[in-house]
Amino acid sequence: MTPSSDSEIKVEVWMPATGWNGKMHAVGNGAFTGSHRYGSARSLASGLERGYATASTDTGHEGGSASFALGHPEKVIDFGWRAVHEMTVTAKQVIAAFYGSGPEYSYWYGCSAGGRQAMMEAQRFPGDYDGIIAGAPGNDWTGRAAGSLRIANYLGAHEDAGLSAAKVELVRMAVLEACDAADGVIDKVVGDPERCDFDPAVLQCSGADNGSCLTAAQVNTVKMLYSSPENPKTGRAITGVLPGSESNWTDLGWTRSARASGLDQYRYLVYGDPEWTVDRFDFGTDIVRAEETDGGTLNALDPDLRPFFDRGGKLLAYHGWSDAQISPANATQYYHRVVEAVGDEQAVRESYRLFMAPGMGHC
Repeated sequence: MTPSSDSEIKVEVWMPATGWNGKMHAVGNGAFTGSHRYGSARSLASGLERGYATASTDTGHEGGSASFALGHPEKVIDFGWRAVHEMTVTAKQVIAAFYGSGPEYSYWYGCSAGGRQAMMEAQRFPGDYDGIIAGAPGNDWTGRAAGSLRIANYLGAHEDAGLSAAKVELVRMAVLEACDAADGVIDKVVGDPERCDFDPAVLQCSGADNGSCLTAAQVNTVKMLYSSPENPKTGRAITGVLPGSESNWTDLGWTRSARASGLDQYRYLVYGDPEWTVDRFDFGTDIVRAEETDGGTLNALDPDLRPFFDRGGKLLAYHGWSDAQISPANATQYYHRVVEAVGDEQAVRESYRLFMAPGMGHC
């Protein structure tokens, strides 16, 4: 599809030859991935197996990096929101042509970037879907990137600030000791991390680092991971990870270097410079530029979901409390902002439910 002269949006629609249930199931993407989801719990195949006509888009580019954005502002729009909407409209037309009638109900299911797409659809195009499932939504796209680069910048400037797997395990065990029982059940899971009162300074070495304590710089790293600094442009919190997520730290680059998605965001979408490096990141000024550059193209943060609710749309969101890729506090923050915008929590609960899963990581 070519909604702009620079668009190259690919869409696949899979339809059961027999046994169609009369519904459409569209699936989301992950990170900057420019590909279709063929086989997983959220895929073309899984929807087809359950009798749905299913749809997927590559969001207008190929490959997993953000390099597609360099010099291609229309492709950024395609990735941000246009490809999913165009796919939705086209898929319904294809389904109607094949079966003689369109879907009675249309559903979206995506996690991470697919959760961001879910929120974007509810906000921008309330008539596209009747039901939306948004898992671990990365809807604060610029904030997430800035949060990861803030920590990476600190790690790069302090050689003794990095956390080995053994040091991460030290933190994990200390968190369990402090907070496992906070939810009333001792089960080696921090079931309610927002009630966890843990100060990593209790692990700071009193003398030399003997491997069973944290250096002052490492204590600061942990505090930064848990912290939620204010976005100087929007005033919203850029939420950090929560106590209980430590078992997921070592696999995600939080403690070693810049995460690729954050680095790509600033290289290709903010500064248009593939050589841009983490050491140049300034939290106070760079995130302002990122917000101004985005202008709501990638961020899906509009809390006024009344147009979606008023037409009968239902939004189910879920997030793992132990997610270290996208902060679960981002999900609760957005939910509370929706309640504030609508002004009636009971009315919100009739259309929007958020489920937080203890012990669950990303997606």
